[in-house]
Amino acid sequence: MPRRTATMLASTLMLIALLCAGVFLPVPYSEMSPGPTVNTLGDHDGEPVLRITGRKTYPTDGHLNMTTVRVTSAEYRMNLVEAVYGWLAHDNKVVPHDTLYPDGKTEEESTQENAEEFSQSQESAKVAALKELDVPVRSWVIVSTVVKGSPAEDKLHAGDVIKAVDGRTVKEPADVAELVTEHKPGQDVVFTIVPAKEQAAAEKEKRTPTKTEKITITTTTSEDGGEPRAIVGISAGTDHTFPFTVDIKLADVGGPSAGLMFALGIYDKLTPGSLTGGAFVAGTGTIDDNGKVGPIGGIEMKTVGARAKGARYFLTPADNCASAAKDTPEGLTLVKVNTIDDALGALKDIRSGDTADLPECAAS
Repeated sequence: MPRRTATMLASTLMLIALLCAGVFLPVPYSEMSPGPTVNTLGDHDGEPVLRITGRKTYPTDGHLNMTTVRVTSAEYRMNLVEAVYGWLAHDNKVVPHDTLYPDGKTEEESTQENAEEFSQSQESAKVAALKELDVPVRSWVIVSTVVKGSPAEDKLHAGDVIKAVDGRTVKEPADVAELVTEHKPGQDVVFTIVPAKEQAAAEKEKRTPTKTEKITITTTTSEDGGEPRAIVGISAGTDHTFPFTVDIKLADVGGPSAGLMFALGIYDKLTPGSLTGGAFVAGTGTIDDNGKVGPIGGIEMKTVGARAKGARYFLTPADNCASAAKDTPEGLTLVKVNTIDDALGALKDIRSGDTADLPECAAS
């Protein structure tokens, strides 16, 4: 065989071997891509995304779209060729697998966590919107979760209302951890609670709960890698009672990042006139009970998805602005927001057509 032919054959075989290695060699990465974007003022799968009963509502127009990101599953193993393609593609993003699924989290665990965050974001969106409208909302601190195998297991339960710790009144979820960590590991802490069943019965019967219990728990040492401190193994949260019903219907969506857009949609439906002036506005961001907007993941994918759907303006959490502004889709204006008040102010400018002073995001 001539040397040139042999060289070409060897090169071809090497290339084939490299391609095969690329196809079959797994790499520790996952992929993010633009997901669906849904108008919180409209319908989804034949049902209104927001349904309010027991309170007067008003017609709406335009779009207040929440945005999502698709991600590969926890079990999916990307190969080298897919990773390279994802790095080169404009509308995909390749990230380390542990970024999406830390500590070996399974698909089921991730789905459950996202569902819980989504549920909490809906509650916070309702509270933030109603506070903005000066509608009173009753709130109280509850046990959100109990860690399996912790000192609190079988003593405290999800939904228990925490009235006090060591006789000191609890007003915010953060108060619980602060009071517990005043102890040294191994010391006792006393929780005054309304059991979840009693609280549920009182709400159903529209009365004040009458049954409280004092639960003594021996603290243990934290094992999260931080400064050693006393813990009992719970996370505290907030529950609410609303003066009317706000239902949010949106299947197959998880995580907390739609909070801002849900809050704005609720606000729009409860106020006369158009909040958007008919404009196509999309956005993202967590929201807390006080209307503060927080950052989210996958901002670049969300702006791409929003613009592809037709959005002209994108409400962007301030902490995400620099990343989003690095590659803004053509025709999309990124509007920086820190609070629901910022978002409402921006929408006022958008519907009036006076957008010269919009607080736009800028690349760092």
